[in-house]
Amino acid sequence: MGRSVKTRPDSFLGRVARTARPSRPWLSIEASAWWTRVLLAGGARPRYKTIPAASILASPDRASPDLTGADLTGADLTDSNLSYANLSYANLTGADLSRAYLSRTDLSRADLGRANLTRADLTFADLTFADLTRANLTRANLTVSDLGGAYLTGAYLTGANLADADLSRADLSRADLTGADLTGADLTGANLSRANLGSANLTGANLADADLSRADLRSADLTGADLTGANLSRANLGSANLTRANLTHANLTDADLVGITWSDLTVWPTEYRAVMLERSVPIGVGLWRVQGSGNSGADLSVPPIPVG
Repeated sequence: MGRSVKTRPDSFLGRVARTARPSRPWLSIEASAWWTRVLLAGGARPRYKTIPAASILASPDRASPDLTGADLTGADLTDSNLSYANLSYANLTGADLSRAYLSRTDLSRADLGRANLTRADLTFADLTFADLTRANLTRANLTVSDLGGAYLTGAYLTGANLADADLSRADLSRADLTGADLTGADLTGANLSRANLGSANLTGANLADADLSRADLRSADLTGADLTGANLSRANLGSANLTRANLTHANLTDADLVGITWSDLTVWPTEYRAVMLERSVPIGVGLWRVQGSGNSGADLSVPPIPVG
């Protein structure tokens, strides 16, 4: 069955709608799934279907309902089971989905701005290009979820489990990921500018070409992480663990590196390895710890201070 899409007035389709006779501020089009994608790419937007939350919870087929484009703005879906449901393009702005079961749910391109997803189960969920701006995902389980291209600006992900999640090209600027588990996560090309990653577990994470400028990475575990080409300018890496991390071509301009632990297998940008050796002291089994100011632009003429 086709879906109704609504044009924006400033888009090409919107201009077509304005020239229609009689004149209409918008044009409603019933389109197949394929044409819907084409129209959305051309500037159209879906017309949401308003569905009461109570009817979803009461539905005998609630295990896998088709709620494509549903309008669930501000809905109370606390503890609901929406596993395997299709909520693509749905409007869940401000909805309460705390402790909800959303495993393997299709939430691609859904609007979850400011939604409450505290402790929600989103394992294996499809959240590609979803809008999670300022959403609360505190302690949510997002293991192996797909968040590629998602918008998580200012989102709260404190203590969230994002192990093996796909966050490639996601916008996590100013997001709070304090203590989050990002083990093995794919953050290739992600925007983590000014994000808080303090004490986060990024063991084996792929951060190639990621923007971590001004990010807070204090005490973060980046063991074995791939930071090839990452932008770490003005990032705070105080006391972080960079054992076996790959920082080839990474930008460390004005980064705070005081107290970080690294190993003989850590790959530094060519121009930094000598600096790191001069500033660091050995702490055993091939490990080193950075002393002094730790900044890449620091005066390195003073010998490193021994570990007390």
